[in-house]
Amino acid sequence: MKCKISRNAAKILKLELDKPENEGKKVRVYVTHAHGDHAHYGMAIDVPGEKDAVVSTDKDIDVILEEGNAFLDGIRIDYFYVPQEGFEITNPSFGTHNH
Repeated sequence: MKCKISRNAAKILKLELDKPENEGKKVRVYVTHAHGDHAHYGMAIDVPGEKDAVVSTDKDIDVILEEGNAFLDGIRIDYFYVPQEGFEITNPSFGTHNH
């Protein structure tokens, strides 16, 4: 499985992961709802479980993904400041939908 994280997203995620209460935890991306050819995504700070894959990224952030979920393989995590500040998770393999 693959996951890309933009520079802006990595900066924000590292700030969250560096908090004492998140020691030993990783970023989890999950599908909240899938329909047709795309999915809606959520994100949390968590620990991996039995059915999870831990994917290393080039930004030195490990991401937990549900093993075997095609909507999660190849995701990209971005963080934008405008027009509205926040994360955006997309999967280019499934078109240009984003959530």
